[in-house]
Amino acid sequence: MKKILLGLTAIIALATLAFTVGDPLTIGGTMPKADLKMQDVSGKEVTMKDAKKENGVLVMFSCNTCPYVIKNQERTVAISEFAVKNNVGVIILNSNEAYRGNEDSFDEMKNYAKDQGYKWNYVVDKNHEVADAFGANRTPECFLFDKNLKLVYHGAIDDSPSDVTAISRNHLQVAITEMAGGKDITVKESRSVGCTIKRNK
Repeated sequence: MKKILLGLTAIIALATLAFTVGDPLTIGGTMPKADLKMQDVSGKEVTMKDAKKENGVLVMFSCNTCPYVIKNQERTVAISEFAVKNNVGVIILNSNEAYRGNEDSFDEMKNYAKDQGYKWNYVVDKNHEVADAFGANRTPECFLFDKNLKLVYHGAIDDSPSDVTAISRNHLQVAITEMAGGKDITVKESRSVGCTIKRNK
């Protein structure tokens, strides 16, 4: 009986380890999975490196239905347009693999991108491979990389994800401006607030 209990304990421990996301990518770290091909809503396969422009690339984990994504949607479009104007590429990843058969299906992603007027890549992060490599946990959650694919900012779009009327600092916009200007990033990390990424169990 004791051996059975020990065996069950070991299995539970391994299972917990298997589904625990590691620490987020650290500032200064190199982008993992940069060459991983992912299906874009256009039907093409693209990589995060493909999305990079002259000054870097913004990688955002998002989805179709999270209430925080909806609250931040206008800001998502605005910051993405701002990034592109500053020669920073944009790629938005949907890692909600557990919802892939429903509201975060590929067809629903295509509809969502069209409704929101996305002019950048919105891709399927199959089996949440990139989210796991990044240590990403929330939607929305932002990772800004410079032209050498080094992480310079990680966190929220601004300091008030829940209430657009209470914003006092646009973290991501400032970070993009500083990065594009060759300056050090003043605020390198902030707390992402949102729904958890729906991983397979």
